[in-house]
Amino acid sequence: MDNSITQANQNDKQISKSIKRFFMRFHISSALKAANAYKKKGIPVVEVFQYLFLLIFSNRSMYMSLITGRNTPGFAKDTVYRFMKMLQINWIRFTTLLASRIIRDAIVPLDSGERKNVLIIDDSMFERNRSKKVELLAKAYDHANHRYRFGFRMLTLGWSDGSTFLPVNSVLLSSENKKNRVNEAAAVDKRTAGYRRRVLSMQKGTLAMPELLKAAKKAAIPASYVLFDSWFSSPSTLHAVKSIGYDVIGMVKKTPKMFFRYNGEDMSLISIYGKNKKRRGRSRYLLSVLVDVVKDGESIPAKVVYVRNRNKRKEYLCLICTDTTLDENEIIRIYGKRWDIEVFFKVCKSYLNLSRECNSLSYDAMTAHTAVVFTRYMMLSLESRESGDNRSLGELFLYFSDEMADITWIQAFHMLLRMFQSILKDNTELTEEKINELVDAFMDTLPVLLKTQLQAA
Repeated sequence: MDNSITQANQNDKQISKSIKRFFMRFHISSALKAANAYKKKGIPVVEVFQYLFLLIFSNRSMYMSLITGRNTPGFAKDTVYRFMKMLQINWIRFTTLLASRIIRDAIVPLDSGERKNVLIIDDSMFERNRSKKVELLAKAYDHANHRYRFGFRMLTLGWSDGSTFLPVNSVLLSSENKKNRVNEAAAVDKRTAGYRRRVLSMQKGTLAMPELLKAAKKAAIPASYVLFDSWFSSPSTLHAVKSIGYDVIGMVKKTPKMFFRYNGEDMSLISIYGKNKKRRGRSRYLLSVLVDVVKDGESIPAKVVYVRNRNKRKEYLCLICTDTTLDENEIIRIYGKRWDIEVFFKVCKSYLNLSRECNSLSYDAMTAHTAVVFTRYMMLSLESRESGDNRSLGELFLYFSDEMADITWIQAFHMLLRMFQSILKDNTELTEEKINELVDAFMDTLPVLLKTQLQAA
């Protein structure tokens, strides 16, 4: 028994050293200060943030840590609560700046210049079913389970190079419809970041998305394309993303209510498909056409690729790309990088205590908790990358090792085929089995000590 306690203490110290090294390497303190997280006197905010960061690895909540007396901080719990409720902290700026530093300093130098980096947008449920007094709590539709739940839609922007995924920023969306909001926002100073994030939370996802992209653009995060699924693909969204300076690769719903200009005529994707001759034989896609995406009199050219389902000849998916010079097979391959965000959501919920660790009723505290979870994932993702990439050990390996493999075309196409199984109606998510396979693959790349602690938590 004594040996196990001693071993546990040694493991805690080793993990604590790894985390401190991560905090020092990417200057977490200065990133917090840049996001207005600082105090003139008292406990430095970086110490409070590091304590929150460590909780998941100690396998105890803050409440249990205080009761047992193990890993207790040198400050009161009220200090933690005040920090999480600080109105002036811009958490979008913090996570965006941190992701930018990791990408610039630790990942991009190990990639070739030809690799296509992408930004990925998706949302997932942030559930708060057990409390009806949570600020801005709303009744939100869960697309994965096809039912309404109480909580928020966590709209997330992530970055991927095909090998490593990093969350960039997010917003917890309430509802633009007042009837769906259980509680309204607290009255706060309109000059603060807290007020601005409350306003953002009550907008539609398609309107909040450009704000996240603009933050990434301002931080100079390197990316050529923005990927998203059919929930976000509309002419207005394509125009909004293009105006920010990114090209789009997205899936489009086969609906007769959405039109694209083809040969001078506004037509649905179904109509365009019916008017064209399909590619025969073993072609990897059925059809590729050039269209114009028209919105408010302005049009942008785009390429639509109809991807075949080899198991059912009458089924197909529609991918749209605003970079018309891109090859059809390359469009399919790059879009395959979107599945990284599904792994991210699963890991955050299953291992990093997203929405379970924070029981505060404050919208600011929930936003702060999300930023802490994002930072945890960034460290795990970097550990996963560097434990599998020998070139991170020294400059010598840069010349004698191949870079980490990008996603292959066949992997991307295989994911699309698996997705066919779950979109016979209107569900565009990967199957639970496939997501679990991807999560297990991610967890297997982590150092044994981190993996063990997370599984125990």
